[in-house]
Amino acid sequence: MGKKITKILSLGVVATSAILLFTACTGKKQGSTGQSKKDSIALITDSNGISDQSFNEAAWAGFKAYGKEHNLQKGSGYQYFESNSATDFTPNFDQAAKSGYDTIYGIGYMLKDAVKAAAKKNPKKNFVIIDDIITKQKNVTSVTFKSNEAAYLAGVAAAYTTKTNKVAFIGGAKAVTIESFASGFKQGVTDAAKALNKKIEVTEQYIGNFTATDKAKSMAQSLYANKYDVIFHAAGSAGNGVFQEAKAYNQMRSASQRVWVVGVDVDQAKLGNYKSKDGQKGNFTLTSVLKRLDVATKSIADQAAKGKFPGGKHLVYSLKDNGVSVTKGSMSPKAWTAVQKAKTQIVSGRVKVK
Repeated sequence: MGKKITKILSLGVVATSAILLFTACTGKKQGSTGQSKKDSIALITDSNGISDQSFNEAAWAGFKAYGKEHNLQKGSGYQYFESNSATDFTPNFDQAAKSGYDTIYGIGYMLKDAVKAAAKKNPKKNFVIIDDIITKQKNVTSVTFKSNEAAYLAGVAAAYTTKTNKVAFIGGAKAVTIESFASGFKQGVTDAAKALNKKIEVTEQYIGNFTATDKAKSMAQSLYANKYDVIFHAAGSAGNGVFQEAKAYNQMRSASQRVWVVGVDVDQAKLGNYKSKDGQKGNFTLTSVLKRLDVATKSIADQAAKGKFPGGKHLVYSLKDNGVSVTKGSMSPKAWTAVQKAKTQIVSGRVKVK
């Protein structure tokens, strides 16, 4: 009887140990709430969400590349928290911090106040603000981009492409970061027009936010109707409305009457696929102005994982370090050559973009 009891107790100890071991392994894989890992990262989106085909999606691409390289699992090693509105910013930062993520990113200037507050509340964690600058907080890295430089190149492309000599810029909310796209674009158009001995009209309009797709579509409709044949948008997910209108417009016309869209943040070429009235397949995304959030988010995460988080610093990404760029898109060879020449001039300092 004694041997039987001993045997049962032994089996019980083995079973209990196995359960505890399994639980520990499972917890490590999934990530326990409140347990911080030095290589874990979290992304807080603006109100456009992770699938905006623009700003947030570009940042998330860097997260995925970082996760793959470091063999991390989504949901424990890296994760995103979507914001439906500004009221979600602070709760999302709180949740990310409580969930144990060590480096937490605020994507967009609208999250500046929420980043400042979260960094003050969690002094042992790292925070990153994208598209704005936070000073006097040693656990915050500020990241900005010289988007005006890449927008200048888009302006050159537009000048070499327009047939009507009328091009336009549509921004989301009027803010310094968005106005930098507009100023660079206008300067690029103006300089290229001089080289071409042409006079090109440039108009600038703002939606007022980054979500009103219908308003962007209506603005594009009016511009195309008034003979503007190239529109550069820097409007987040609202910019999808510009693509929708361009597609509707182009499908009713021959390929030779095509109007164009310049995309932003990520390569938006796929949004420009269409079939013209005469049955020709084509693409109306002239080029896309890339803001390499994927490069920035991954680079900072890599540094943090090595214990070298650049806290208190302001990092600026430019054409020189491929932090911004443009795609070849559907540019003509002549336009692409002009763009490459302009890029060399900017990088060398011969052309200063305002």
